[in-house]
Amino acid sequence: MKVVGVRFGDKGKVYDFDAGGLSIRIDDWVVVETEKGVGTGFVVRERNGHDLLPSKRPLKRIRRKANIDDIRKEKKNIKREKEIYKICLEEIQLCKLPMKLIRVNRLSDGSKVIFYFTADNRVDFRELVKRLAHKLRTRIEMRQIGVRNETKMVGGIGNCGREFCCSSFLKEFEPVSVRIAKDQNLALNPAKISGVCGRLLCCLTFEHEAYVNLKKHMPKCGATVLVSQGKGKVIEQNVIEQSVLVGLEGGRQVKVPLSEVREECLSKKRTRKR
Repeated sequence: MKVVGVRFGDKGKVYDFDAGGLSIRIDDWVVVETEKGVGTGFVVRERNGHDLLPSKRPLKRIRRKANIDDIRKEKKNIKREKEIYKICLEEIQLCKLPMKLIRVNRLSDGSKVIFYFTADNRVDFRELVKRLAHKLRTRIEMRQIGVRNETKMVGGIGNCGREFCCSSFLKEFEPVSVRIAKDQNLALNPAKISGVCGRLLCCLTFEHEAYVNLKKHMPKCGATVLVSQGKGKVIEQNVIEQSVLVGLEGGRQVKVPLSEVREECLSKKRTRKR
């Protein structure tokens, strides 16, 4: 299955679609079916269907390649969205509302305009909606979003040097806890384990299951173990290397592969069985 990533607007998120039997390349404009209706976007990447993360929903197919009229209409719509964005900013200031406008999405047929914003508390935007409806002569919808969704919409480059996971391929946010960082022996420094949104990095969940499975067979920190150099206690685990740092009774510390470590409690149980 050939899968292509389609972007809507200048800074919109990239969504995957099934190209079907169409001959589509990067930078081609296409017409697709979205949750909001028929939309026009341009292809920014090609992917193999086997490389995609499992999803409960099947990918929607691309309807067809966009023609000149489709492209002209979409570019005009994008330009109009920028104009509406400025109009909304002015109205927010006039209404003195404590809200931050993030994005404007205008349906291609002009039947509705959706405004995405963030705010610390609930905002009474009834007067704002009236003013916008009067000026734009269309249906108005206001959607308050959280900081994670704000980052997802705005996009950017993370500390890893790649595009944000949330704005490139993640479809849904998974809960991320400090426990996940602890399981991976990461320093609990907010500056290092938090994203631009201020929340814990989404990528912490990617390898968490592997860390948990690997740690099942490792002695815990503080456990008494037997190694070739003698008896000691586990000071530190290295999950990736599958080794532990052991503090011996004489104060010496040694790094030992997991295969050469025997927990004292296990050794005692074996002795009793004999």
